Amino acid sequence: MAKTNPIEFFRQVRQEVSRVTWPTRKETMVTTAMVFVMVIVAAVFFFLVDEIFSQIVRLILGT
Repeated sequence: MAKTNPIEFFRQVRQEVSRVTWPTRKETMVTTAMVFVMVIVAAVFFFLVDEIFSQIVRLILGT
């Protein structure tokens, strides 16, 4: 693997960054909102599963 000097490295980095397709503000907002929705759905799901298992354990142990 050939070593490149720092100037060439930064030139290559700039070239690669220019190829990146950056998301629009709207795409970022929609994606962020979907992440929050999925986090809330997962939290509610795991809360309900935990409550069900908790009730089953209480029923088995008789407490």
